[in-house]
Amino acid sequence: MKKILKIIGIAIVLLFALIGFVLTAGYIAIRLGWTNTPGMIDNQRQAFLDGGNNVAGQMASVIDSSSQNSWDNTPEWFTLKAAILKDQVVINRAATTSGVPARLIVENLIAEQLRFYYDDRASYEKFFAPLKILGSETQFSWGVMGIKEATAVNIEKNITATTSPFYLGNQYQHLLDFQSTSINQERFTRMTNQDDHYYSYLYAGLYIHQVEHQWLTSGFDISQKPDVVATLYNIGFANSHPHMGAQSGGAAIPLGTVVWSFGSLAKSFYDSNELVNEFPR
Repeated sequence: MKKILKIIGIAIVLLFALIGFVLTAGYIAIRLGWTNTPGMIDNQRQAFLDGGNNVAGQMASVIDSSSQNSWDNTPEWFTLKAAILKDQVVINRAATTSGVPARLIVENLIAEQLRFYYDDRASYEKFFAPLKILGSETQFSWGVMGIKEATAVNIEKNITATTSPFYLGNQYQHLLDFQSTSINQERFTRMTNQDDHYYSYLYAGLYIHQVEHQWLTSGFDISQKPDVVATLYNIGFANSHPHMGAQSGGAAIPLGTVVWSFGSLAKSFYDSNELVNEFPR
């Protein structure tokens, strides 16, 4: 019996030693970049930043052109369309307040929500489809627009920082004022409110307006380029570098058998006749 227990003890020690070795090796590999491979998201982001003058840009274009209007005749789209119509008034109010066309907000909402619907099939089938509601994130990204906390904080800073290239003017400075001293909690609550999505749309509208302003003052008007606007929405402030030749890119969004880039999916909606009466181009 003692011999058996000794063997079991040694086996347990060796097992934990092996687990420790694997975890350590994995950590070292990640830190040294040995696991880094250029996936679709990385390639499309780089294509956007480079102005589309590389192979990655060509790949993004193939994905865009091969997937035209494959999303608008699916059960997921009809669910999402019904859910968006419930928020028509609040979306238009947020758009007017933030100073951007509502359709630019909605194009990003659609890309975020379709990705959410396809990624979380259990929730889609149990809640979103039967109730015709939007998915609201509460972890890495927040609310129905999928805005990260760091992005929300930067949006808030940009509306008051007069020297920021994203600064929009005095009329926007108090749009996001907090009503309590618990700013982090209030920010989280306002953006993840299941009953009122106004702040999700307002933050999104302000982000769009801020990057459009940055590009315009640098000599590049992207207000009529919904794919570029959506790509910037997806890749964030840190990657917003005004330049000539920007194109669609961003995260890969698999919808069934078709893979879209974030920017191309948003633009496909923008150019379509879906919800065009409610949110005109």
